[in-house]
Amino acid sequence: MNTASKETAYEPLKYNEDNVKNDSKDDVILEVSHLKKYFPIKGGVFSKTAGQVKAVDDVSFSIKKGTTMGLVGESGCGKSTTGRTLLRLIDKTDGEVRFGGTDIYALSKKEMRALRPKMQIIFQDPYSSLSPRLPVGEIIGEAVREHKLVPKNELDDYITKIMASCGLQSYHKDRYPHEFSGGQRQRICIARALALNPEFIVCDEPVSALDVSIQAQIINLLKDLQEEFGLTYLFISHDLSVVEHISDTVGVMYLGSIVETGATEDIFANPLHPYTKALFSAIPIPDPDTKGNRIILEGSIPSPANPPAGCKFHTRCKDCMEICKTQEPVSKDMGNGHVVKCHLYD
Repeated sequence: MNTASKETAYEPLKYNEDNVKNDSKDDVILEVSHLKKYFPIKGGVFSKTAGQVKAVDDVSFSIKKGTTMGLVGESGCGKSTTGRTLLRLIDKTDGEVRFGGTDIYALSKKEMRALRPKMQIIFQDPYSSLSPRLPVGEIIGEAVREHKLVPKNELDDYITKIMASCGLQSYHKDRYPHEFSGGQRQRICIARALALNPEFIVCDEPVSALDVSIQAQIINLLKDLQEEFGLTYLFISHDLSVVEHISDTVGVMYLGSIVETGATEDIFANPLHPYTKALFSAIPIPDPDTKGNRIILEGSIPSPANPPAGCKFHTRCKDCMEICKTQEPVSKDMGNGHVVKCHLYD
């Protein structure tokens, strides 16, 4: 998908590109330390807290400017909750989130409002994330006008440039979301995020609701926009082949915790954690004559309200040892930034 050229893009869109030129691409833009998000379980006549769902449990990672980190794992493992907590769309229980060196949870409401445009999200469902009562031009320009990012008399031209960057035509501004296909609606969602001139975008399964052919177009669009504007992505997905294609680094999540992280090439070539191996064994092989070595996990995922002691994965792990049942493994760097939490590597 061709995006608007840098020469024709509206001037405010060049902010991120200039930042990339002035700063090292290796700079860490987002740093997450021991992040936790617990949801209370209410019960009884007086709705007292009877327990907690540990949706995100002691998660730590960092993302370098201009790169993409893929976050993968089974449904219910806490991927989307992690993304929303990073943006302070929901409040954390504990831990620290630093964006550009600033602890976002230490900011006042006014300070956080000023930072909001730099941290955006693309939601999974392009159908429910767009207001059916607003035309596309208003959807894209509403937050731009609210944050006063461009002069009022230039807003219409700015929206047109943003839409062109995302493969939308200017006459689409007067149409409503129900008049578009799923792929076009996701382009509108991307344009809405891009319009605020962000530095960091959480892509919460942005292609899972789309046809395969349309998925490729949206992925290529995201990559083009990243290269043009120096964007940084946290890409949450179930589709491991998509994650391998778009990500520079990968984090594997299980039951609220990250069990393995590293460069995409390292993790896909040499997965270390038993859960990662099982997850990757499910990737379809596009060759009917090649038989894959599928690893079938026995049992079901334990409840995040009552996770097992020791290693959370030990109840489903064929390599389980006695120490796994009592002691939680610590993170071990196996070289080249490839980190795994597993007693097999003690």
